[in-house]
Formats: sequence, C-alpha cells, structure tokens
Amino acid sequence: MLSPEMAALTLTAASLGFLHTLLGPDHYLPFVVMARARRWSRVRTAWITLICGLGHIGSSVMLGLAGIALGISVTRLEGIEALRGDLAAWALIAFGLVYFAWGLKKAWRNRPHEHGHVHEDGIGHTHRHIHGADHAHVHGDNRRITPWVLFTIFVLGPCEPLIPVLMVPAAKESLSGLLWVTGVFGGVTILTMMGIVLISLGGITLIPLKGLERYAHALAGGTICLCGIAVQSLGV
Repeated sequence: MLSPEMAALTLTAASLGFLHTLLGPDHYLPFVVMARARRWSRVRTAWITLICGLGHIGSSVMLGLAGIALGISVTRLEGIEALRGDLAAWALIAFGLVYFAWGLKKAWRNRPHEHGHVHEDGIGHTHRHIHGADHAHVHGDNRRITPWVLFTIFVLGPCEPLIPVLMVPAAKESLSGLLWVTGVFGGVTILTMMGIVLISLGGITLIPLKGLERYAHALAGGTICLCGIAVQSLGV
C-alpha cells in the first residue's frame, strides 16, 4: 500500500513521463523519419526506440542516484542536466546536417537519367531509369552506425523533471520509493515513445511520396536538424 506522498509522486511520475515525451518531438520524430527513410521494419524500429529510450532514462537515473548518494545539490544537478541538454541538441543538429548532406548526394547520384541504345538493325532508342530503384536499401557500415548515433544522442539527452521533481522527493521517503517512482517515470516515458513512433510510422507510410522517394534521406536529415534546432532554441 502506497503512502499518500508516494501515491502523489507515482501519479506525478506517470503524468510527467507521458507529457514530457509527448511534448518533446525529439523523443520520437528522429525514429519515425529514419525508419521511413531506411525502410526499417516495425519490429526493428521498436527495438531501436526501446534501446535509445533505455539509454535516455538510464543516464539521468545514474546521474540522479550518484548525486543523491554524494549529496550534490539539486541546483548543481540541474546545471549538469542543462549542459547535457545543450550537448544533445547540438548533436542532433550536427547529425541531421550531415545526414541531410549525405541524402542530397545520394539523391543527386540516383537522379533519373536516360541511356541511348542502337540495335543491330540500326534502330536506336533511349530509356529513362533511376539507379536507386535497383538499390533502395543502404549498404555498408552506414546502416549499422545510424542506430548507435541515435543511441549516443539519447544518452546525452536529459530527462529534465526526473531528478528535481521525482527522484529527490522520493529519496526522502525510502530507497524502494525512489526505485518505484523512477521505474514508473521511465516505463511510461519509453512506452509513450514507442507508441507514438509506431502510430506515426503507420500514418506516414500512407502518405504518397513516390516523387520524393529519392529525397527520403535528405528529408529525414533535414527534419532531424530542425528538431534539434527547436530543442535548442525553444526548449521543447
């Protein structure tokens, strides 16, 4: 049976976990656009989102536990989290820009073009095609590196309300209460991330992008870059 204080903290943890994820597009937009561009399956997308979510929550939990154990002030912990937030936003911007440039290069190489052919009877013709249509998937290490880049960015990203609003008050109640509240916040955050990603992915696949298909990677990079800019400038 939870005490009134722990019941209130539990409700707060669940509410904050849901709202801070829903209102922060950086929690789900990168996964949606990357899954669309790279044609990840829903299962692969869910796993990548889950792993990044665990890294996102785990880094703040470890910082909070260390701060509480060492008696570091809440103000100082908030300062560290703010610094981590800036690093994560700039990392998101940088990754988006690099991926955008790579996507434009790929789109240029895969632009429609014509080839002329002359048959033995002297009759010639041309045909128009796109090399990218034959090689729509991404080869090499680039395919494996991208999820780890996202994971690193999410490890840097802080959960702003977790330490001051939830962990510190819960620690004053008991260690079990601290772990319980942290678990509720983390579980709701990750489930919300995965739910929004999978629902959005189902919706975006219905949007006809046939004419823009070769720009899918550039659009994904541009979207991620803009998402990072929004986080950095607007604090969303």
